[in-house]
Amino acid sequence: MTALLEPLHYDFFLRALIGVGLVSVLCALIGSWVVLRGLSYIGDAMSHAVLPGIVGAFLLRGNLLLGALAAAIVTALGIGAVGRRSGLKQDSAIGIVFVGMFALGLVLLSRAPTYTSDLANFLIGNPLGVTATDLWSTLAVTLGVGGVLTFIQKELLLISFDPTEARAVGLPVGRLNNLLLILIGLVVVLTVQLVGTTLSVSLLITAAATARLRARSLRTMMLWAAVIGAACGTLGLYLSYFLDTAPGPTIVLINTLTFLLALPFRRRES
Repeated sequence: MTALLEPLHYDFFLRALIGVGLVSVLCALIGSWVVLRGLSYIGDAMSHAVLPGIVGAFLLRGNLLLGALAAAIVTALGIGAVGRRSGLKQDSAIGIVFVGMFALGLVLLSRAPTYTSDLANFLIGNPLGVTATDLWSTLAVTLGVGGVLTFIQKELLLISFDPTEARAVGLPVGRLNNLLLILIGLVVVLTVQLVGTTLSVSLLITAAATARLRARSLRTMMLWAAVIGAACGTLGLYLSYFLDTAPGPTIVLINTLTFLLALPFRRRES
């Protein structure tokens, strides 16, 4: 018991625990839609596509989070526009836009005079560096995203499983899809602060995918995804503290291991 309480004496560890819990709920809300709609690829795409926004803000001495958010919105709208105008499937549109954005980020990165800790934290992730302001921002975004998804849940379900019927009843399918992409981008940006651009997709997808193995409804899936994400995040933080490993990758490994352990027990479709 003493060993479990020891890390709690440090404010940075408490903030990290709260941050992981909030992000787990946030990722459960949007990650369930990502898994249900087969958009898992977009989580990885977004985590790379925000790079030009991060680096651009760094070069202009601006706020990195706002820069990443701007890049995420541009990426989301770009994917929707390319998909509509080209007639390509969404995965092709995602690939085209995200590769272009990532290349732009690399070009901008080559102009960065130095590789500072602020930029490194966004690329690699640093859960132990979460501030009180970050926590309040994450709470606000979690409540906002949850409210929006609750408000349009029926419409999203219809366009997800029967887009033809959705168009027939007059739903703005394109706008709703763009809104979902923007919400995914927003969540990815916040998650990037915890585990970096290359590992953020795990928090967005793995817990939701694990919950999907057993859940019979969207609400149950979201609930279990939040619980699994928070539990894996907590265990990952404790292991990183006692094993002296990087917290972000440790959390991701615990998430992945949990999915693999749950895989043999997945619910069989009747």
